[in-house]
Amino acid sequence: MTIRTRFAPSPTGFLHIGGARTALFSWLYARQHAGTFILRIEDTDRERSTIESVNAILEAMAWLGLEYEEGPFYQTHHFPRYREVMQRMLREGKAYPCYCSKERLEQLRNDQMARKEKPRYDGKCRHGVVSPPAGVEPVVRFKNPQEGSVVVDDLIRGRVVFENTELDDLVIARSDGTPTYNFTVVVDDMDMRVTHVIRGDDHLNNTPRQMNMLSALGAAPPAYAHVPMILGADGARLSKRHGAVSVMQYRDDGYLPEALLNYLVRLGWSHGDQEIFSIDEMTKLFDVADVHRSPAAFNPEKLLWLNQHYIKTGDPAHVARHLSYHLGKLGIDPALGPDLAGVVMAQRERAKTLVEMAQNSVFFYRDFDSYDPKDAAAHLKPEALELLGDLREQFEQLPNWEAASIHECVTAVTDARGLKLGKVAQPLRVAVAGRAMSPPIDVTLALLGREKTLPRLDKALEYIKKVTVPA
Repeated sequence: MTIRTRFAPSPTGFLHIGGARTALFSWLYARQHAGTFILRIEDTDRERSTIESVNAILEAMAWLGLEYEEGPFYQTHHFPRYREVMQRMLREGKAYPCYCSKERLEQLRNDQMARKEKPRYDGKCRHGVVSPPAGVEPVVRFKNPQEGSVVVDDLIRGRVVFENTELDDLVIARSDGTPTYNFTVVVDDMDMRVTHVIRGDDHLNNTPRQMNMLSALGAAPPAYAHVPMILGADGARLSKRHGAVSVMQYRDDGYLPEALLNYLVRLGWSHGDQEIFSIDEMTKLFDVADVHRSPAAFNPEKLLWLNQHYIKTGDPAHVARHLSYHLGKLGIDPALGPDLAGVVMAQRERAKTLVEMAQNSVFFYRDFDSYDPKDAAAHLKPEALELLGDLREQFEQLPNWEAASIHECVTAVTDARGLKLGKVAQPLRVAVAGRAMSPPIDVTLALLGREKTLPRLDKALEYIKKVTVPA
């Protein structure tokens, strides 16, 4: 049997952490078994579904690298198929039209709740309506079995039993003919030959209804795995205040996709004490049966730690591709400056996010208008005038503009003046970067280039002259 999993988001908002984890688990399970991963967009909620949300989901999946073999499929494109299956169920007596008014159903619900009963449809139209009310378009209900039970052998939760007496006759088509969620899911899972459904445990109560419908259609149900929800560190349901923003917000906040994937795979799953997992390791080691039954807690600090790890250890060219996006948001064309992979190598020890790295790297690509006031006061002092002038002269004559030669030049000036390296490097750093923080000065100048370094030293020399002129 070929394993076929699916991720089926509703485009009523952006892709969030919980959905991304479900997608990852489904993707990994298919990959591990050389199976097929399907993307299905469940867009039948026409009032709330938007093309912007669809595009956001597709963009997030692409950014995360969760490639799908089939899809994206859109449920709104399958309405003829849903009508075909609906008519078949009506003909076979496995579904029936229901003419009950909203008022009657509301009164039924209120009466049941007053008796402390579970609200459920009472089956008034189950055996047919002799005289259907004129002008009333009925809904269609599934004729759920009234005896026996439904056993869900959940891959995570274990055996869960639902009594059919607790399941009412679910509406599977609205009065305007549009199919409902549970029905479209059943038809699609059947038609797409889905073998394993991995989804949030908020769907567990839908599972017995869907299994009964699949049985009525003569289809074998897939295996189900219901993943526990994600909680905030305070034990409450994950919300925006815990960091439950859209996946693409993490991109915009400077996270690498592999850091987020690594974090997500550990939300409810583990392999010993291992914390760092490459995609290949996830694929090899992940097993949905090992997902924990208890909810996972979201920890932003852990995610930030992982992001810093991947920035520091990742392929510089790969990190550079993602850094380019953030420089672009700052209005910088990375092509008009030093090699971006070189910038990554120079900056990666000092950045937890790519936003931070981009902001720290602006001076490589764009001249600055002013110095950091505190750093300028501390380092661009009168005694630095002769020092920077000497360095400027040496730099202009330097045959090879590379880090090793620059280092030798700075060391020579430092030794000749009997100074410690910091006393030379800091004024030089403020002069070329605008502040007293940058990568090692030789690396900084090598990346900056002679063409930018000399004019910035000239500017610093003029600045020192102006601030030292007596009032």
